[in-house]
Amino acid sequence: MESRWANEAIISQLRQDRPEWAAEQGACVTCVQEALLLLLIQEGAATFYESVQSVWPLGASAAFGALPTPLRMRADPRYTGKGITVAVLDSGFYPHPDLTEPVNRIRAWVNVGGEPIEALHFGPDDKPAWPGWDAGEASQWHGLMTSTTLAGNGWLSHGLYCGMAGEAHLVLIQVRQPDGAISNDSIRRGLEWVQANGPELGVGVVSLSVAGDPVESQADNPVDTAGAELGAAGMVVLAAAGNDGQRSLVPPATAPAAITVGGIDDQNTLTSEDIALWHSNYGLSSEGAVKPELVAPSIWVVAPVLPLSATAAEAADLFARRAAGDDSVEARVDALKLVTPHYQHVDGTSFATPLVAAAVACLLEANPSLDPEQVRDVLQATAETIPDVPIERQGHGVIDVGQAIALARHLRRGARLDWRRVPQVTPEGILYALDADDAGQVELLGSWDGWQSPGLLATETEPGLWIIYQDLLPPGVYQYKFMIDGHRWLLDPSNRARLPDSAGGLNSVLTVR
Repeated sequence: MESRWANEAIISQLRQDRPEWAAEQGACVTCVQEALLLLLIQEGAATFYESVQSVWPLGASAAFGALPTPLRMRADPRYTGKGITVAVLDSGFYPHPDLTEPVNRIRAWVNVGGEPIEALHFGPDDKPAWPGWDAGEASQWHGLMTSTTLAGNGWLSHGLYCGMAGEAHLVLIQVRQPDGAISNDSIRRGLEWVQANGPELGVGVVSLSVAGDPVESQADNPVDTAGAELGAAGMVVLAAAGNDGQRSLVPPATAPAAITVGGIDDQNTLTSEDIALWHSNYGLSSEGAVKPELVAPSIWVVAPVLPLSATAAEAADLFARRAAGDDSVEARVDALKLVTPHYQHVDGTSFATPLVAAAVACLLEANPSLDPEQVRDVLQATAETIPDVPIERQGHGVIDVGQAIALARHLRRGARLDWRRVPQVTPEGILYALDADDAGQVELLGSWDGWQSPGLLATETEPGLWIIYQDLLPPGVYQYKFMIDGHRWLLDPSNRARLPDSAGGLNSVLTVR
């Protein structure tokens, strides 16, 4: 990402671990996100506010309350959905710069809300447009939010508020009917269009943040049937559970072939101790399986404000007044959930679902050979169960993106490595594993010996798979990182436990009991 916008405080944070780096070279999104977050944690709100004020009139409290998605989800920064196409079904859409700049990633826009079906295809150099794209209507807002939550690159935030699959391509399918309703029939038409045209467009993932009509009997439900056909065709289907907190599901959340996603409130922190269940719907699929299968953050999810809308105009005015010192705007900024003039935070399982869809795109980038059932197995096997919450409400638990990607890569190798969570602490010692195809050498450095260098050298047991065995440490909490080729630090992507270090970054955490 372009990084010359950053002031000296942010540049200094970036240089502490990377003395050879120059701002003109640009910086990865994750590095900038960590620098901003650590600046806030270590220096306080005032310094953070001054560091970003020249770019965004941003309130420090709002920024901290809406952590960037990749940081929050413990995503592996090496995977961004590159080469994967995702079909998103929603009420309407907008060709936002986060999807169209610097190159257009919208492959097609389709309207299945009526007859005949409309479909427009676009290339990477096109400026996509479709009937009503510039209307600024409320019906566009939801689909804009879901599509950018999934695959936005944060263009209007210098990459800060990007999705996990910020390099994925999209097919946008509008299922809203002329009367404004979304029905089982319009969802079915959308899924059938994907089945017929998705293979040509390379669709591997289908994300549904819509709800159809309640049905008296799940038997032969056309939406469930269409979802099953997509799964049989090799596409991973995900559906939102709904937000009423009831034992009640409607299609497509009932589809057995779909991975139904419920919600959590992670309290906007990087730890898992305070996770609370969101008031998602739950129940059984049409074949009697527990739904949802997984849960993911469904509150404080950052996505763009709809351009050309009344909210966008009001946001611009509010932040201009804030910049001029008008404190009276704060209540309205909070009410609109604004983070910057261009972004706000949203809530609901409609946004938890594209987060999981983005994770699936990253899984398929890491291991293109996975079929839909294997993707489901990987996500479920690596999920983190919330204590004291009934299984029927959370399924297999909270998605763990780093663990899922690590397992996906291990499966690519025939699962010859025991794919339980790493690091593995046993009475005999500690096992670490890292997939790094581009590494020539991997070291493990940590607080157990004061970060002495050289650290523990990893053995490449097969191309790209690095293994380290360490003697058992005394009980305690330790911090560590991998060092790649003697100059590049890397957090352990398989380990969700992280803490700030003292040099402007994060460390992975190992607990020995």
